[in-house]
Amino acid sequence: MSEALVASHTPGADTPAPGVSGARQFWRRLRAQRAALVAAAVVALLVLVALAAPLLTALEGQDPTTYHPSLIDSARGGVPVGSLGGLGADHWLGVEPQTGRDLFARLVYGARVSLGVALGATAIQVALGVLFGVASTLGNRLVDQLLSRITDIIVALPLMIMALALLAIVPSGFPRPVLVTLVIGLIAWGNIAKIARAQTLTLKELDHVAAARLSGWGTWRIARRELLPGLAAPVITYAALLVPLNISVEAALSFLGVGVKPPTPSWGQMLTAADVWYQAAPQYLLLPAGALFVTVVALTVLGDGVRTALDPRAASRLRVGTGGRRADRAAEEAAA
Repeated sequence: MSEALVASHTPGADTPAPGVSGARQFWRRLRAQRAALVAAAVVALLVLVALAAPLLTALEGQDPTTYHPSLIDSARGGVPVGSLGGLGADHWLGVEPQTGRDLFARLVYGARVSLGVALGATAIQVALGVLFGVASTLGNRLVDQLLSRITDIIVALPLMIMALALLAIVPSGFPRPVLVTLVIGLIAWGNIAKIARAQTLTLKELDHVAAARLSGWGTWRIARRELLPGLAAPVITYAALLVPLNISVEAALSFLGVGVKPPTPSWGQMLTAADVWYQAAPQYLLLPAGALFVTVVALTVLGDGVRTALDPRAASRLRVGTGGRRADRAAEEAAA
């Protein structure tokens, strides 16, 4: 509710804060979705592993960049010595073919790069999208048309082709994870801008925004106090679904050889080097591919759960069978 509308309320009245009530309803609806809770636990575990990568590799006694030539069989083309790709007490998941670098260390450090790039790119997309979307509705008609045309151009740009072109011309000395983050974030913010613009146009017609305008509030104060809170639900929903997409884009760019470069580990970059070892050392391919699969699925399910919790009228696209109907009934009861 607008501050302009609640200004006349009696001081000390026992009125619950809308933000607190909304947050409680959101968590109640989210808890009713078991799949979303499991996905949240998986995502939290992945983030914890990424943050604790130095500690985990220290416990193993390895690092992601040291070569171990004694652990590979050069006569067989660089296949790891021993069974299961050199798996043992010193190397928990074995070693890389040809290099002998510890696979566990590279996998957990790769999680830092993949998740960091995805989250950083999503933050840039949200910031630019909300800025352009809100600014286009607050300006005059000329400003709206100009910003809308810029947004249309950004939406029309092919992400992968533009990313490949930009990453290919930037000097190799620039930090590659930062560069990939910037490229993805600066190219793919158009859809969020369109969502923010459409939602802002709807919010501007509401009574509490009109009351704030009649109270003499400035344009940017209205945007900060009245419009941005109303944008939270759709923007958070779309951002939650953007994270797995950005992980896939980073992995694809690294797989194509223009993303993260060795020796910096990345799941996509590991897949690039593993494509010829799926028979001699299958774990070298299966581990990063499995990590990518689990991460993308968990983030997608969590994003869908957040979308449904923020808008209980929208049925989850991932629910099937009687379990989905029970969750729908629980969400309806929570909304009531």
